[in-house]
Formats: sequence, C-alpha cells, structure tokens
Amino acid sequence: MRNSFAIAMAALVATALIGGVAGTAAGAQPTIATDRPSASAQLTGGAQSAAGTQPAVGSAAGAGGAPAQTDGACGFPLNATDATGTTITLEERPERITTLNPSAAQTLWELGEQDRVVGVSRFALYLDGAEERANVSAEFGASVERVVDTEPDLVLAPNSSAADVGPLREQGLKVYHFPAATSIDDIAEKTETIGRLVGACDAASETNEEMYDAVDAAENRTAGVDRPAALYPLGGGYVAANNTFIDAIMNVGGADNVAAEYEAYPQLSDEVILQTDPELILVTDPEAAILAEEPYASTTAGVEENYVVMNVDYLNQPAPRSVIRSTTTLSNAVVELQEEGSESTDGTESGESSDDGSSDGDSSGSDDTSDGGDSSTDGMDGNETDAGGSDGDTGAEVPGFGVVAAAIALLATGLLARRD
Repeated sequence: MRNSFAIAMAALVATALIGGVAGTAAGAQPTIATDRPSASAQLTGGAQSAAGTQPAVGSAAGAGGAPAQTDGACGFPLNATDATGTTITLEERPERITTLNPSAAQTLWELGEQDRVVGVSRFALYLDGAEERANVSAEFGASVERVVDTEPDLVLAPNSSAADVGPLREQGLKVYHFPAATSIDDIAEKTETIGRLVGACDAASETNEEMYDAVDAAENRTAGVDRPAALYPLGGGYVAANNTFIDAIMNVGGADNVAAEYEAYPQLSDEVILQTDPELILVTDPEAAILAEEPYASTTAGVEENYVVMNVDYLNQPAPRSVIRSTTTLSNAVVELQEEGSESTDGTESGESSDDGSSDGDSSGSDDTSDGGDSSTDGMDGNETDAGGSDGDTGAEVPGFGVVAAAIALLATGLLARRD
C-alpha cells in the first residue's frame, strides 16, 4: 500500500523553495481594513474599483494598496498598480489573457472567463479545456517567446513568477504581478483584483461570497470537536509553517499546525518533527507512503495511521476553489477523526478522506477537479506556494537541521513554477 512518495514530495519542496524566493520580490502585502476585503491593487480609471457590494477598504497609496471603493462599476480604461509598484493601463477590456501560474488560471475559470484565456502554464492543465490553450511554460518558469506568441492583452503573473515579469515587460507586454497570498483574505483580494482587471467584478464578488460561505461552513463543522495537531510535510524535512496559505487552510479546517511557531517553509530535523508529534498528517498521495517513513512513522499520526488525502492542485494553489475544496475536505476529516477515535482504537485510517468534492459544504459543482496527479505537483503555483513571507532561504536557519537545503534547492530549481 505504501509505495514511493518521493516524486510528489520533491515537487512540493521545490515549490516551497521557489515560492519563498519569489515572495521576496513581490513586495508588501496590502493593508486590509475589513473582514472581507476588497481589491488588493490600486485600481483607478473610467470606473473605479470593483465587486458590487463590498465595503470600502484600505488606503489607495502605494504599490498593492487597496483604493476606496466608489460604486459597483467595472469599466475601462483602468489604471492598476501591482505589487512591484508598476502601474499598467488597460484602455479596454482585455480579450486575450495569459496566465503564468495555475492559481490565476483557476480563478479565471471560476469567474467563467476561461474563453478569454489564451495561455496557461503546464501546471494548470488540470482545468477543464486548459489543454486547448497555449502552454507557456519553459523548463524553468515561463517562456518569454511562448508568452509573446499568445499575443496577450494582459499577462497575469502571481507571486512566484517574479523573475518572469521584467523580461516580459521588456517585450512591451502588460503584466500585472500579484503579491504573495498567505491567507483567505489575500485570496479574496486577488480574486477581486482579477475580476476588476478582466471586467468580471460581479463574478468575483459572487465567487468570494461562495468561498467565505465554505469557510464559515468548515469552521462551524469543527466548532464542537477537538482540534488535532497537524502537519503538512513537503519532503526532505520541509514543512508548511506559519504565514502560508496552507497554514490558513489548516486553521479553517479545524486543525492546529504543529509547525506554526516557524515561518513559511522551514526544514525541520527528525528530532524536532518527533517533538511536535502531529496527530494528523496531510498528504497528497492517496497511499500516504510518507507515514511509513521516519520520523513520521513514529509520530502519533504515523502509529495510528491518521492522515487526510488532499488534492495537490487545491491544497497548494491560493485560489477560491482551492479554499472551498481544501477546507471542506480537511474539516470533514477532522470530524471523522474524532468520531472514529471515540468509537474505537483499532488504528483505522481515520483521516483517509478523499478530496473528491462530494462531502457536504463543497458546493463546487466544478468540473476542474483533479485527482491530485501529475499535472500539478505544481500545486503551489510556481509552486504557487504562498511562501511570500519567506526570505527564500528555507535551509539557512533550519531548526535543528544542517545544510541539506542546498542539495534540495538544486532539485527545486528543476521543479519550480508549480503553484501560484
């Protein structure tokens, strides 16, 4: 049952490392003044700001600052300042959109704007019909030539694609670069910004409402149960820690991240992992092979075989459907874990919940579901991992570990552009 988990984990490690580097380039996160924020970018023009009924938030000053909202209009021309402090002008609604990483593509599919997408990364191919678009991926990151060949009116470059932005702008393309997304509110802002950039404000607002409804449902579902200590290992000792999108998913899903005292994607020693002793481990391999490996086999989760199978596309790509699917899957697994723990102690694989969207609270109805397989061990969007808060040197200050990061970083270089 326990077959090799190395490929998936290596890809996730790559994602985490690359996401951290890119996060540094992405700039500061915008200030959020409401529970359900509006517009992560400074957007001005023929019609200012977005998404109908959302309240005014934030400050309009600075790169990535949120403007005060005036009305529900969603017109053009539009001036938009991105996370790099660069302002782009869209004279009219973009009809040809290229996305460099899968989270932006996933969001456009969610908004019903996939027909305008002309280019995607290879890690967005799990989306229905994405294989009909141009693949703009290079061996590492995006191919400038392939992106240019799509003749885009707008290029969306999420956090992990920072290195691709300059060369594309040198070709005269209009590129909007997003900051890292490390929270549910960040996802809402990014969704609203994408909606505003492409003229789909109402759809963005509706998508955010659906996402927040799913968040509320997940939190309510686990409100009366004990929160298990959980961990998401990426391989090589790397884990998802605090200030990451994955940590936000864990919190909403009813679990406490045992790595929350660390930041971003640290590399932990076996001793430290054993000390944290997770009761539940998140995996993306249906056979959960990592639970048979040390140090995980000696943790409570390993001994009792408590794990939950998450869809890699959704767990690692900061986008609305990712939030809906991942929080639903995890919260259902947390409830199941407690129920089985109270009924028996026979070591049943209590977290063995599949991310098939059939559980309650998942109103996705979306056909972009993936089996978590090859196409997106991309999962983290460039690997979109939301590791924007990291300094990118995940191996330099590892708690209780040595300099193994350098070797893994080489592997990571070959597996980047996975999530964002």
